Amino acid sequence: MSEAIFLLPDVGEGLVEAEIVTWKVKVGDVVTLNQPLVDIETAKAVVELPSPYAGTVTALHGEVGDVIEVHMPLITFDVAVDGASPATSVAVEAPEAATGVGRDAVLVGYGVANEDAVPTRTHRRQGRPPSAPAPELVRAVAAQPALAPRSTPPVRLYAKQQGVDIATLNGTGRDGLVTRSDVERALSGLVVAYARSSAVITGPNTTSRFVGRDLESWATGPTEERIAVKGVLRSMSDAMVQSAFSAPHAAVWVRVDATKTVELLASLKQHPNLSGVRLSPLTIVALAMCDAARHYPGINSSFDAANSEVVVRRRVNLGIAANTPRGLIVPNIKDADQLDLFAMASALNILIDKARSGTTTPEEMLATTLTITNVGPFGVDGAMPILPPGTGAIVAVGQIAKAPWVVADAVVVRHVVELSMSFDHRQVDGAMASAFLSHVGHFLEDPAPAMIAG
Repeated sequence: MSEAIFLLPDVGEGLVEAEIVTWKVKVGDVVTLNQPLVDIETAKAVVELPSPYAGTVTALHGEVGDVIEVHMPLITFDVAVDGASPATSVAVEAPEAATGVGRDAVLVGYGVANEDAVPTRTHRRQGRPPSAPAPELVRAVAAQPALAPRSTPPVRLYAKQQGVDIATLNGTGRDGLVTRSDVERALSGLVVAYARSSAVITGPNTTSRFVGRDLESWATGPTEERIAVKGVLRSMSDAMVQSAFSAPHAAVWVRVDATKTVELLASLKQHPNLSGVRLSPLTIVALAMCDAARHYPGINSSFDAANSEVVVRRRVNLGIAANTPRGLIVPNIKDADQLDLFAMASALNILIDKARSGTTTPEEMLATTLTITNVGPFGVDGAMPILPPGTGAIVAVGQIAKAPWVVADAVVVRHVVELSMSFDHRQVDGAMASAFLSHVGHFLEDPAPAMIAG
């Protein structure tokens, strides 16, 4: 047996610490490769960490509520060496480092430390992190047996959870490494072929920190409640303040007759090939946003103040604002403009499922270019949202409700929805914003021809 120390990995860009939310193992447990070990909360999301080793847990370096710095010890194992030569400490600078013949790529922070005593750097949630620089504790396991195909433990676990056989994938990473993007591309192919679908989501989530309180707790509980601003809540607060005070917000809005959208969805839901696919007005709005971005690419942009440049992107990473038990997050659908109706519906189901179950990864919230916030399920007609930092526009979708509408000089009852859009006035002017939102509105007024033309 040999001692191996699992260091807290860098699970997202720029993250320096994480809070222990739930331990899923205890000292003495025998764990297998990729078995879930712990839930941690970063500034972006709650992340489940899989085991990079098969062995016995000998120490847990922290309690629930402790905040641990990246690259500091998290769990110590006894692992079998199986006749292999002793592990060698190797510094790792990136996830693709430490690759080569007979070795598997290792995530930053995944590895062993052979020292008898390794300092553990944790602090309680109210405490301040130590200011002393961390020692060189980023290591990888050398002389690991090759995997076919090779990948990192989190990607292998993700593939297993999504029902994808990783052995069938061609890796696009360095030296053929199978990446998360490879798995997601495989999922997209399965979605288009109707081979899989996510569980149906019904009704708005009302279990966040500030809603869903029962009346009894209101009447008998304390008169004041204080909730620590940390993790996802802190990230949301910081991002909104940054956006509100750095990007000059402007807004446009329009009311739309969405009757044909409602009728199309009702018709599609009766199709036998779509019995396992959950379609909703949000699906059509997502397609409309992507179609409008192709016509008005200046909307799909960000403002680089440091270089005085507007960065226009030719792919839409469509963010969906999601209300979760731990606060507001905005995961995105990568390359959403490449998806058809059915692929978009399934991608939205997967995204919402993961957001509400708390399994969204930090990677899935990076590089959003356009955002939708759907306030309709809460019975709200409209909203004026704040832009997520680094994006050009966010569209709020109100509830679709029956209302009087003038058609051919006659007042009739139609399904009406209000769309409102906030945009960054540094790179998007009123004319472009109005044209973009009008395009989305026309798409919803008659979606079938628009989808065929697109």
